[in-house]
Amino acid sequence: MEKGKEFRVGVIRVLTSEDQEFVDMHGNIIEQHYPGIKCISKCIPDQPEGIHSHELERIAVPKIVETARSFEDVDMIIVSCADDPGVEEIRRALPGMKVTGGGETTVSLAMRYGQKIAVLGIVDYAPKAYLRMIPEKIVALGKPEGVDSTLDLMTPEGRESCLKTARELKEKGAEVIALGCTGLTTIGIAREIEDEVGIPVIDPVLAEGLFAYFESVRR
Repeated sequence: MEKGKEFRVGVIRVLTSEDQEFVDMHGNIIEQHYPGIKCISKCIPDQPEGIHSHELERIAVPKIVETARSFEDVDMIIVSCADDPGVEEIRRALPGMKVTGGGETTVSLAMRYGQKIAVLGIVDYAPKAYLRMIPEKIVALGKPEGVDSTLDLMTPEGRESCLKTARELKEKGAEVIALGCTGLTTIGIAREIEDEVGIPVIDPVLAEGLFAYFESVRR
């Protein structure tokens, strides 16, 4: 990266919020961990529960592409969601723009830590990138009881349910846990899960940020 020049990343949140501090949260985490990156964060409209079903994803994708088009003077766009909604559509709409999401980046890192990968998320299916890239390596899929949306993660009950599910995933043979929802980053639980179960946990927002950092140093 050119010395003194920031690498500007447009971060798209797929959970609607009027609280800009909340919208900025994932971008702030990336900035805190990776020097030289400046994140500009926006959320899509009219998606108050985020994306936790195929139908909600179908509705969200056009909004995600439109939000991507609205960024000015960015070097990269990140869709901060582990299912990578709209990533391929943005690549087609904005040829030449570097684009990634929480799914493909998390999977890429998970494969460096183990061959038996468990997915911990908020839906009962694995994100698309996980199924595309590592279908034969997924040994278990865990959805915490009582957690049906990102909002459920932000309760004490949701947090404890996540930890319980992580323990069960290790018992099923997981060598590494790939988080299947960026909402798990929002509640800051990855390190707690690692301490609880004693195996690596891949945080999708940190994975997104690492790939942005790689692009920044290559520029």
